[in-house]
Amino acid sequence: MTFSIEQFQLHDKVAIVTGAGGRGNSIGRAYALGLAEAGAAVVVADLNQEGAQAVCDEITATGGSAIAVAVDITDQNAVRAMAAKAEAEFGGVDILVNNAALMAELTSAQAVDVSLTEWNRILEVNLTGALNCVQAVVPLMRKRGGGKIVNQTSGGAFPAVSLYGISKLALVGLTTTLARQLGREKINVNAIAPGNVTSDAGKQLVPDDSPFFQFLQASVAMRVRGAPDELVGPLLLLCSSAGDWITGQVLHADGGWVLRP
Repeated sequence: MTFSIEQFQLHDKVAIVTGAGGRGNSIGRAYALGLAEAGAAVVVADLNQEGAQAVCDEITATGGSAIAVAVDITDQNAVRAMAAKAEAEFGGVDILVNNAALMAELTSAQAVDVSLTEWNRILEVNLTGALNCVQAVVPLMRKRGGGKIVNQTSGGAFPAVSLYGISKLALVGLTTTLARQLGREKINVNAIAPGNVTSDAGKQLVPDDSPFFQFLQASVAMRVRGAPDELVGPLLLLCSSAGDWITGQVLHADGGWVLRP
């Protein structure tokens, strides 16, 4: 097969992006807009209905196709309803981007001190929420003859040195497990591990005067921070036919923070 730039196009594809309508300058918003720009119809899903609708309106204002869906990814019934809306509106689902997560909302509690209530909530959202979405969407992908799943992990999982990092490293395990189990059904499962991003949440979590930011300045190979839009290219690779032979991988987009062979 001869390569064509058209392999990056997503015309006639349907994508769900969770966490796509939260804080204004967010990775989820960038993902939803980028997928729409590539031609996909997008289900903009978020706990925040108003935020999801705002991103949906951005897409449709430029001629794209999108619907906004309010969803709590920890609620299996709500997630199934989201998948059903995608099928009813667009005929199915080809792409799932598990972007919704708790990050800036988390405390800095040490693992030896964290309450089991908080521990369970972190895993419920950052790990089980992704699994809920996969379980709801994979039957629709099977009907379409395959699909693409992209899980949002983090450079903070390599190695995990925080509660957030633990949850994101667990998501890597879910990624590789699903990749192995779904690969023969032409369902690719990969992850993106962003570095420090200039999203509203990213800047809140790591301000310029924080010790961690100073550490990144001393250790990152290229550039400490990237904009949400800089993650769209990696996403399109993993969601399009250009990435058909890639599965079970973590794609690091972080300016050279996590250096892996």
